[in-house]
Order: sequence, then C-alpha cells, then structure tokens
Amino acid sequence: MSRKPKKGYYVKGHFVAEGSELDLQLKAELKGTPDASRTDLKRESDALQQLGQDLLTLRNDLMQRLQLPEKLQDALAEARRITNFEGKRRQMQYVGKLMRQLDLAVVLAARAALDEQHNGSATEKLALHETEHWRDRLIGDDGALPLWMERFPRTDTQQLRALIRQARKDAPEGKEANVQVSQGLAPRKGRAYRELFQLVREQMDDAGTQARHEGTEHDA
Repeated sequence: MSRKPKKGYYVKGHFVAEGSELDLQLKAELKGTPDASRTDLKRESDALQQLGQDLLTLRNDLMQRLQLPEKLQDALAEARRITNFEGKRRQMQYVGKLMRQLDLAVVLAARAALDEQHNGSATEKLALHETEHWRDRLIGDDGALPLWMERFPRTDTQQLRALIRQARKDAPEGKEANVQVSQGLAPRKGRAYRELFQLVREQMDDAGTQARHEGTEHDA
C-alpha cells in the first residue's frame, strides 16, 4: 500500500515538508526580520518540546482522545520508561522533533486536553457551580428545601435537614465573619457545610445517571 505523500515544496532541489523546522525557518525569513524570526522560531520550538514533556502526565482517556500519530505515541511511551537522565533528555529531544511536525489543530487539542486535566472540563465546572449554588441556597433560604425535594425526591430528607441546621449553626456571624474577611481569610466553614456539599453533589450525580439510563432504555 502506497504511503500518503507529504505536503511540502522544493527549494534548490531539496524537498521541504510543511511544518518542518526548515519550513518554519524559511517562512520566518520571508518576514524580512531574520534575527527576530529566529528568536520566535526558538521560542515556538521550546514551547512545543515543553508541551511534549507535559503530555507525559496526561491521563490515558484524554491521550486516546487526541489520536496522536503512532510514532509520537511510541516516543512518549518510551520516554516514560526511561529513567536515565541523559537518555531521557535525548528521548525528549526526539519527542520535541515529532511535536514540531504536528498540525496546529492537534497542538491546540493537546493544550486543551492538558487544561481539562488540570482545571476540569466545562461540564465538570458547570456541575461544580450548580452544586455550590444549591448548597448555599439550601443554607440561606428555607424555601429552597421543598424545591430541592421536588427535583431530587430520593434525597434522605432527615439527613438533609440535619446538615442544613448544623451548617447554619457553624457559620460565623457578624463581627467574627467580618474579622476573618478583614484578615484576608475566607470565613471558616464547619464539617456540615462540607458534608452538605457532598450530599448535594451525590444526589445530582445520581439523578443525572438515572436520567441517562432511562433515556437509553427509551431509545432501545
């Protein structure tokens, strides 16, 4: 089976592959500022090599989603196995070389995957904010409890009421809260406050799982 030809062009009889170091250097020199362009090229090269280094820590599910070229996947796997300092340094130089051959879309996807691993996905962030919203609303508003039970009827009402009461008791009031804020500290939160968050999160997750299960059965 014939290989897919590389994209590129010829300069003085030599083939230059698109995205290669030589390609970037030639395009940079066309800008008319070769010194600055070489600096930019070096900065970009270092950034891609660092990105390759960061990919060593990427979770397996996120790595599979990227669908990196097989050669790069093998190089990263080998880099993880190497413990010798000099050997690892040389391997990471090779990884950097392969990183510089990637399409821009793949590079951006890799950075997005690392950001998701460090900061959570947009869905996870939304779930976190909604959980915090319900926790604070249950503590601060008596009318929130019947609304919660209507939406999440599987919740243990007795446990929920007990956590709400204790969280209200534990909350610092007036002068004490103001002193903590003035000292640059977040007002102290008791154990019930944290347990209420956990209960709310579990009930929301369970409701989401049940909804997905019922949707699957309906489709079947």
